Amino acid sequence: MASTHPPSPAGDLPSIGRPAARALREQGVSTLEHVAQWREADLLALHGVGPKAVAILRAALASAGLGFRP
Repeated sequence: MASTHPPSPAGDLPSIGRPAARALREQGVSTLEHVAQWREADLLALHGVGPKAVAILRAALASAGLGFRP
């Protein structure tokens, strides 16, 4: 019997919403280490990634001892 739940996302990214997750996935970003290689402004320029998603990612990066590229 098929599951009705969507598959779990790969990597260690927090839940940032489907449009933002899709935008990151299309760029090959699947881990916080990948996110840390991006500037906030570059993420915000992606269709589907907004200030709320960036704030969630910023908090997750800080928890992991990482940050956005300056």
